[in-house]
Amino acid sequence: MKPWMARLTAGLFVSAAAFPCLAQFPLASVERACERIGGRLQSVGAQMCLASNLKSGGLASHRGMPLLYRDFMPGSSRRTPFRVLLIGGIHGDELSSVSIVFQWMQKLEAERLQPFHWRVIPALNPDGLLPRQASRVNARGVDLNRNFATPDWSADALSYWKRVTRSDPRRYPGAHALSEPETRFLVAQIEDFKPDAIISVHAPFGILDYDGPLDPPQRFGYLRLQPLGIYPGSLGNYAGVTLKLPTITLELPHAGIMPSASQSQRVWADMLRWLESNLPKADPPLFERLDDPNWLLR
Repeated sequence: MKPWMARLTAGLFVSAAAFPCLAQFPLASVERACERIGGRLQSVGAQMCLASNLKSGGLASHRGMPLLYRDFMPGSSRRTPFRVLLIGGIHGDELSSVSIVFQWMQKLEAERLQPFHWRVIPALNPDGLLPRQASRVNARGVDLNRNFATPDWSADALSYWKRVTRSDPRRYPGAHALSEPETRFLVAQIEDFKPDAIISVHAPFGILDYDGPLDPPQRFGYLRLQPLGIYPGSLGNYAGVTLKLPTITLELPHAGIMPSASQSQRVWADMLRWLESNLPKADPPLFERLDDPNWLLR
């Protein structure tokens, strides 16, 4: 067994309960979180957030905001539906990535015949989103998309940050992998939900990126495939490369401007078609193969 595989099997999947919350403020209610999100995003509003029926995942941000999610069950008769994890707002200053996920939750509420079991996390980084001046990083100045426990993190994350980004504070990976409650929350959700695919929404590059074992989609609506590469601690590296999960990154063209209704619909429709066509071809993700004692011997 390769050394990184031994480390992976020994401790990659970290229970959220294994870490203290570390919040600096009392845990806010879901209602208070929706008031804050609605006050921040004109295209969402507090009532739309409340109507989404989000619930707390048991961890809070450093400023006490609950980390929220919602499950949407399929309307089809498939006994074991494919599971899709949809994430917005890993970077708090990418407001459109949060707003469009709320918009798509409304579609999931209405489209009862869609075939997937979805778990939706609309705003992974509330502490970056909610201040008057939104920030890419969380309350402790960590870029959550450089904080996941990839096999190269210990050797490369901090040196890459210093050497390649010249210690750019917007891309600080943290003192150690999974140092932040938001990344620990997402890892716990992946472990619990066991998605067959992950979709993460960002802005503002206006492209489609992909990491994982399947042939990538070429376009979703007006977003065309343009690989961005992987980085120590990135979600694409952690989920797509390490766990072998199809991981789609949607980069909207503008951080502060929503796509038009027709643009959003085309992206959504193309994404559903790709998932329906390609998930049946996917091998089980790594966390399921690890349950098979004979897998490493093959």
